[in-house]
Amino acid sequence: MMGELSFFLGLQIKQRKDGIFINQAKYIKEKLKKFGMENVKPQATPMSSSTKLDKDEGGKCVDSKLYRSMIGSFLYLTASRPDIMFSVCLCARFQANPKESHLKAVKRIFRYLLDTPSLGLWYPRDSTFDLHAYSDADYGGCKIDRKSTSGTCQFLGNMLISWFSKKQNSVALSTTEAEYISTGSCCAQVLWMKQQLLDYGIDVGTIPIKCDNTSAICLTKNPIHHSRTKHIESRHHFIRDHVSKDDIC
Repeated sequence: MMGELSFFLGLQIKQRKDGIFINQAKYIKEKLKKFGMENVKPQATPMSSSTKLDKDEGGKCVDSKLYRSMIGSFLYLTASRPDIMFSVCLCARFQANPKESHLKAVKRIFRYLLDTPSLGLWYPRDSTFDLHAYSDADYGGCKIDRKSTSGTCQFLGNMLISWFSKKQNSVALSTTEAEYISTGSCCAQVLWMKQQLLDYGIDVGTIPIKCDNTSAICLTKNPIHHSRTKHIESRHHFIRDHVSKDDIC
């Protein structure tokens, strides 16, 4: 009755015959103007690969209200921009007592958005309904507690439908464990999505989870002999009970 949907809660929706494109270009423009970042130098990436943020206790304090407002703007933007998810979640850890180094990292994200305002999500009409997922993790990336960060994304055919970046609850003792914990989180999300699809009458069958760590893949297939991973034993049972040996590759 209201016509074709084109704008909803900050999301711009462009419906075409061959698919749907979702982005937040207008929202980005408004936030750049709000925080005075319209005329800064653009950046090609949201964060430098050499950036390692910590509490920076000796650094100069900045306006925490401003910092939290910036982070809040980013968190809403991640609804259509998975490319900034890791950087935003990393900067969000320092909202309690932000310093200049943290604000510099946040402004870098704004400069990246200035360079890429129209990026978004494309959902082609002819895409299949094959559910598959990707899992990855760094190792001891947090300088404060040496915890690793998990990152996963799930695709329905060619369509990206879910993603997250989250610091792990336990300290991994190796890259294998960090990747294994990330795969476990990815598996939980995939199983929830599989059940949702079943509610709509869609049975996706076998769901492959892509992991780039050979040792983690071997661990999912035979976790019994790895005594050093007892602190993630619950993950062993979870993956073993829900994923076949050929699903993770």
